[in-house]
Amino acid sequence: MSQSMPFQAGDLVVVVLQAPRERIWGSLLGLDGAGIRLRGLDLTPWTEVLSLIRTGEGDQVALGTRFLPMHRVEAMYLDEASSGAPSLAETFHQATGLDPRAYLSQP
Repeated sequence: MSQSMPFQAGDLVVVVLQAPRERIWGSLLGLDGAGIRLRGLDLTPWTEVLSLIRTGEGDQVALGTRFLPMHRVEAMYLDEASSGAPSLAETFHQATGLDPRAYLSQP
């Protein structure tokens, strides 16, 4: 019995990478055996990112389209609320007032 992947293009996801360790949040563009295509940003400066966007300095945020080779991928999660904690998309919207999908799709 085969199961389909829970990930679809357009889903908001968090990808955990190794060597070096990074966490990337973004909109999934594609997924195959070679890797993950994603439009997003590094979560390390998350609070700073939210502050820059909220104050109109979003052009200072390193938003980009990336290919993440599968050998670096440790895990990928759907961005969803869990155990009472909001999703990153909900946090983004609450902090900036912007739709996260619209923000992530801008050039």
